[in-house]
Amino acid sequence: MTTAEDIEKAVEQLPAPELARFRAWFEMFDADRFDAAIERDANAGRLEAFAEEALAAYRAGQSRDL
Repeated sequence: MTTAEDIEKAVEQLPAPELARFRAWFEMFDADRFDAAIERDANAGRLEAFAEEALAAYRAGQSRDL
């Protein structure tokens, strides 16, 4: 099995064009993983407390326009 250290060493050896390609791929891979985790948490109701807290702060005038 490949370790993170093995992967790091392989990435260090990539020529610039391949590094750019890898970077773009990894950015999409990481974003997709993050989005999936947020979706799972939302579907499981794990974000409800955060939403309620934000709405309560808004109702209490403790928020500001961005």
